[in-house]
Amino acid sequence: MQYNVYLVEDEKNLNQVLTAYLVQESWNVTSFNDGAIARSRISEDPQLWILDIMLPGIDGYQLLKEIKAHNSRTPVIFISARDADLDRILGLEMGSDDYLAKPFLPRELVVRAKKLLERVYGTEMPGFNYGPYQIFEEQRLIKEGHSLIPLTSKEYDVLLLFAKNKGRAYGRDEILFQVWGNNYFGSDRVVDDLIRRLRKKVPALNLETIYGFGYRLVEADEK
Repeated sequence: MQYNVYLVEDEKNLNQVLTAYLVQESWNVTSFNDGAIARSRISEDPQLWILDIMLPGIDGYQLLKEIKAHNSRTPVIFISARDADLDRILGLEMGSDDYLAKPFLPRELVVRAKKLLERVYGTEMPGFNYGPYQIFEEQRLIKEGHSLIPLTSKEYDVLLLFAKNKGRAYGRDEILFQVWGNNYFGSDRVVDDLIRRLRKKVPALNLETIYGFGYRLVEADEK
């Protein structure tokens, strides 16, 4: 499967080597050299994070904390050249799913990543279809063919809301409540902005606009 993997490693040469090995698995790899930049991308919900502990900006511990706060099921592999036992224990206590002490062979990281991805997402995932897409609710994934479509957490929540309730019309206020919760305070135009992004990423999603009210998803062959 073509997973989205985010690698955070500030050693430039190591970052390039690890990225090359991960890409060989046909995964979509996004690499970062700075913790603060990686932090701004947490909402994109990759299927795996690989974090160095010592990073400029913010360290791997803080990143791990915020990743797990955003989505506790997202798997994370820690890598570090510091006190291996201490970092491993702290990382596991904070929710990391695996740990590698530097130096290590890049192939070992690939093997561990594959095993972790299979354990979390499975080799065969139950899902349902909409048009050309396969939607996997438990894993929060959407695929077109063999390719994963990268969605943010809120984009996926809106997609799932409509995909599981085809034909039902939702007003903007109800979408806000279903996806953002009753603690959201702001304009309902955020719904329109998100729908616009979703239509761009998932163009075969037949979302009809109900002017003055909201949106409705129709069957893939009805529009």
